[in-house]
Amino acid sequence: MQQSRHQANDDNNSDSAIRVQHLKMGYGSKVLLEDASFDINHGEIVVILGGSGSGKSSLMKHLIGLYLPKAGDILINNQSIVHAGQSEKYRIQRQLGVMYQSGALFGSLNVLENVRFPLDEFSDIGLEEKNLTARILLDLVEMGYSEQFMPSELSGGMLKRAGIARAMALGADIILLDEPSAGLDPITAANLDQTILQLRNNLGFTFVIVTHELQSIFTVADRAIMLDPISRSIIAEGPPELLRDTSDDPRVRQFFNRVPDQQYNNESR
Repeated sequence: MQQSRHQANDDNNSDSAIRVQHLKMGYGSKVLLEDASFDINHGEIVVILGGSGSGKSSLMKHLIGLYLPKAGDILINNQSIVHAGQSEKYRIQRQLGVMYQSGALFGSLNVLENVRFPLDEFSDIGLEEKNLTARILLDLVEMGYSEQFMPSELSGGMLKRAGIARAMALGADIILLDEPSAGLDPITAANLDQTILQLRNNLGFTFVIVTHELQSIFTVADRAIMLDPISRSIIAEGPPELLRDTSDDPRVRQFFNRVPDQQYNNESR
């Protein structure tokens, strides 16, 4: 983990998995984020965090090309997903795997079929190879026993694991997770954190995680990027423990130390 943190601070590293340049995003006349720039390096686990309305989920949708920014650029493995033509954009998106908060499995398909679905849609390999790939991915997230289960038979943690396996199906090396620990009990969340770390440490995946779960943030994140809805900017970036312990911004300290508004307002006077 220390190696990834060292890489994150290497200003000479131009081989970023994701590079955001002077991004301005919003809807209509509403601006959520303005002139934001940051890099995410290969093999790094970066958490996007912030209060309600700060634009965390919107930023993730911009990173995967679902929304176009008002200004700025987003490079995926040094290729602009903002300025790409449609066919090129699809090719760039294949480098990204996404798991949404619920896991978003298809209720009519069993677990194996769900994980295999991207291969069914976008790959020409045979069914036997698709099934083998899906089984390998399920084994990687410790779900090898579950291939015949239906989504309705899975716990919340199992749904998330199957969703991560499906996100990896097309060979993406960058995985984006939307609130992976939401709704999970502490033990299940801790086990999922360990799976994410193992996938990064053993296979070199890059993770971008949108979350506000502090325990998971401190467990998995090499770096945190904190958005602020009032200033519409990035107000903090760095290892979460360092931000918690040394930030001179009271908003950052309030978030990482779980200080209620009333106490925060009194301390800020």
